[in-house]
Amino acid sequence: MKTRNPVDLLDAVRYFADPNICRQFLAEARWPNGVTCPRKGCGSKENWFIQTRAIWRCKKCLKQFSVKVGSIFEDSPLGLDKWLPAVWLLTAATKGYSSHRLAKALSVTQKTAWFMLHRIRLAMRAGSFETPLSGEVEGDTTGVGGKEKNKHRSKRLHRGTGNTGKAIVFGLLSRHGQVRAKSVPSERAETLQAIIRRNVESGAIVYTDQAAGFRGLDRDYAHQVINHAEEYVRGNVHTNSIEGFWSQFKRTIYGTHHFVMPWQLDRYLDNATFRFNNRNIPDGERFALACAQTDGKRLTWNQLTGKED
Repeated sequence: MKTRNPVDLLDAVRYFADPNICRQFLAEARWPNGVTCPRKGCGSKENWFIQTRAIWRCKKCLKQFSVKVGSIFEDSPLGLDKWLPAVWLLTAATKGYSSHRLAKALSVTQKTAWFMLHRIRLAMRAGSFETPLSGEVEGDTTGVGGKEKNKHRSKRLHRGTGNTGKAIVFGLLSRHGQVRAKSVPSERAETLQAIIRRNVESGAIVYTDQAAGFRGLDRDYAHQVINHAEEYVRGNVHTNSIEGFWSQFKRTIYGTHHFVMPWQLDRYLDNATFRFNNRNIPDGERFALACAQTDGKRLTWNQLTGKED
């Protein structure tokens, strides 16, 4: 009998109270075509299940493995009865979920909850995009960080305006479609336009503001510019959709997490883009999709804290 997707949080907590259901659900999500050995270089589907230990043994490499091995859950002492509701909470929360709230909800330490959430965000990361964005695409940058005027006088950067002293994030949004976003080292043309050319089909209509980093796009695209010093909308020319995404993302950072390290910003972007790109499907399907993406992804504590590349 196949497992099902829970319909809400209460249903998820009750449904995943049974460890056998947890194991079967995750196995079906990770291996929809049958249990596959996750050991590197193996990948065999020839195995048998050891009922007394709730693990499999591969007939090819003779290694034993649980449903956690080769996923974000590997080496975690926590049971899936806590992990799966945590995945549900993060995939369903529009403005993210803080480690302090998760720690109280699951009766774990804040440090453990923080590690769990970053592992789940890794599962939400999209792989390489095979299909470039097409049609009407909006591009924009934004700064994430505190205002210069709120910093101590000795720490203020007394130069420039706008995104000075902030982490820079660049995003592309296909109208009525997907969004792709990542942190960038600068707003220079060579940085931004290289990302646009990798992710947007040549000949597409690209809407941006009047920033210098977007000058020259008209050689490959139907580039339309909106001057925010004069107007915000001119017919179909605007960047309101991508700015709406930035608004929601910043509510996640400032309202839920309050502060994130710049070198971890992409993990929070992965979370925001995953929810946005799957916004039109039910919570249960979005949760199942995140569980399916846990396969082959691993994040250690040393990697997360920068002690290991």
